[in-house]
This record gives sequence, C-alpha cells and structure tokens, in this order.
Amino acid sequence: MRPPLNTDGTLPPTLPMGTPDVAYHLALRGRPLPVVFAFRFGGPAPSLEAVRARVAERAHRIPALRYRVAPDRKVLLRVDRIAVEQHVHEAWLSEDDAGGAGAVRLLLSRPMNVGERPTWDVWLVHGPEGDHTLCYRTDHTLQDGVGAAHTARALLDDNPEGGPAAHHRSWPTPRGLAGAIGDVAASFRPTAKPAFDGTSSGRTTACHADTSLERLRAIGRAHGGTVNDVYLAALSHAVRTWHLKATGSPHPPLPVAVPMSVRAPGEECAPGNHMVVARLLLPCDETTPRQAFARVAARTTRLRASRQRDGLNLLLAATPRAIGARIGTRLVNGSVVAGPASSVNFGQALVHQGLAARRAVVLSGLASGIRVLTTLTGHHDVACLTVVHDESLATADELPDLWLAAVLELERA
Repeated sequence: MRPPLNTDGTLPPTLPMGTPDVAYHLALRGRPLPVVFAFRFGGPAPSLEAVRARVAERAHRIPALRYRVAPDRKVLLRVDRIAVEQHVHEAWLSEDDAGGAGAVRLLLSRPMNVGERPTWDVWLVHGPEGDHTLCYRTDHTLQDGVGAAHTARALLDDNPEGGPAAHHRSWPTPRGLAGAIGDVAASFRPTAKPAFDGTSSGRTTACHADTSLERLRAIGRAHGGTVNDVYLAALSHAVRTWHLKATGSPHPPLPVAVPMSVRAPGEECAPGNHMVVARLLLPCDETTPRQAFARVAARTTRLRASRQRDGLNLLLAATPRAIGARIGTRLVNGSVVAGPASSVNFGQALVHQGLAARRAVVLSGLASGIRVLTTLTGHHDVACLTVVHDESLATADELPDLWLAAVLELERA
C-alpha cells in the first residue's frame, strides 16, 4: 500500500514493514544489502555542492528517503531531519577503474550507514577518463530496484517524470495461484547448479556489456517474444557456453529468481519492497539460443497469462508476515537458485544539471549463499547487462561477451 498521510498531510511516524522487507531483514540479520542505481556521464562533472543542493531541495518530499528500520522492531521509523552532508559524498577512481565498473564495485563494497540516519546515500564518482558517475544507493530492506529507479529520478533528474511502468493489479487465474504455490514448494528442494554451487569468498565484483535496446526489441518481435525473453534466452546460452568451455560438460536447466514489481500507480517512491519473485529454469541444456528462446518465451507467456505475479502477491497478503518472510528467505537462496535475474527499464535518459547520462545500471549486492546475479537495465536506447559475481567465480567476467554473442546468434536466426 502507498504510505498513508496523516490528517495534516505529513507522513506517519511509523510504517509496518512488508513481508519482503522482513525477509531481507532476516536474511541479512539486520545488515544493509546495497541496491545501487548508477548513471554514467561523459561531460564535465557538477560540483559536490551542486549535487548536495539538488538533494537538499528534494529529499524531504520523497517518502522512501524519510524512513529507517527500527532496531528490534518490524517497523519503519520516520526521520524528520536529513543532514545532506552525511548522505552525499564524492570519490575518485584510479586508472585501473576505467569503463564505469569501478564505481559499481566501490558502492557494492563500501559499508553503508547503520546508525539513526535513513540508509541511503548519493555518490559523485569521478572516473579516470574525464567521465563521472552519479549514484543513488539504498538498502534492499527499504527499497527494491524499481523503487530505486523512481527515487533516483525524483531526487536527481532535472525533469523528474517518467520511469518504470506501474503495475495494475488484477485477480490471478487458478493456474496463476497454482504456479505461485508451486514456486514456494520448489524453494524447499535443493537444486544442483554446478556452474554456481560452491563457497563464496565474500569479495564481489561486476562486469558489463552494452547493446541497443531497440535491437533487443526487434529480436524479440522477430521471434514472437519480449526484450526480457531475449535477455534470459541469451543468458541461458551464455551460461551453457561458459560451463561447457570450463568443464566439457553441458549444464542442466538453471533455476533463477525473477523479481517482478507490484508497485501500483501512486506508489512509485513509497518505501519498502513492492515486489514478488518467480522461479524460472533457464534452458541451459538447449544447444542454440533460438531453442532456448522458445522455452523461455513459453514460460514467461504462461506467467503473464495466468497473472502469477498477482497470485504471488495475493499469497503473500494472505500469509502471516512472519511465515511469509521465512518463505521469502527461501525463494532467493543459494541452495535453490543460482541468483536473481532482474530487469528494469528506466525510460528516458536521466538529465542532471543539463547533462544527459549515457548509461544506467541497477544492481544489488550478494547474500544468502548467492554467488551471481544479473540485471538488464534499459536507459534511453542503451541496454546494459551487468553480472555481479563473487570473485571465486574467476572467469565469470566472460559472461557479458558470451551474452552478446548469443544475442547476435538470435539476431541472425
């Protein structure tokens, strides 16, 4: 639900945490899990003072920035004063951090505030090539990726309109409810994931690949599917190729968690995680990207037609919060899925101080035994694949190029 206003138009002093929020809080044992939205620019950087002035002007009007998790209680506490100088920072990258990935690594590894301030910050990161990256970072207990997109737009954009589409809720079909229950049941069955099973090092890095968003749309149309189908089918084939090269063995179907937003109109900048998670098996056993696409598209079509997203949301609403949160910790856990495979379309380019960003990336840190996550971020006409992985997966930086190669195969098929 959207945050209710008091009779005087102010935000209430406390808000109950939703089931997904409590699930993150339990899984992380109260530690923050960073969600980062990073916008890369090619022109001269604004001053730190100018960024702080923009944040000071807008932060108090954005509900998601006004709350923190209460210690020892499952509620969010309103914070009445935001000290901008404690939330907006500056950093410089070394010559080894060219290409934009350094800013992401910095913000995934840098500790977040766990005091009495709201757990979010903004970073102005200067690159070694004269570029700069403007980053909004929050705690996943307090906000999901789509919420972070809307908040970053509202906080930083010269013209803060647009963003990911809202979800218009409806009743699921019986098949959608059955699918939701089936996903929950599957979360209690450990699954072999030979490419990603193993022990985490605790050190995280990220790598990227860019392509045209319109190119992905055209490929999706040609094969009777969507951009998301292209993304997941190419990812499936990339994992197959990567694992085959390393081991000489094919990879079985790979379970991933696909986050789906349930933010309704008016909830764009509401605090909390307004999302559910569906389980999807990437067909890494298929020999061609086209065969993988057919299976992925068939599965996502069933998800949409049955309105399983609404079925999962209804199931969460009908389950006591403590039980639902425990189930939630199972749905995204390294024993049952390789990791999240998410996508966010930010929409038109973010413009800050008159300069348009060239690329945007949204991602989060790793937890609960997860050693890899992937995101596809759409920003204007650029689609950026990001692979966040534990450094124990030493060759995972090959996956973005293998993904691009699979996209090319789909394009030519």
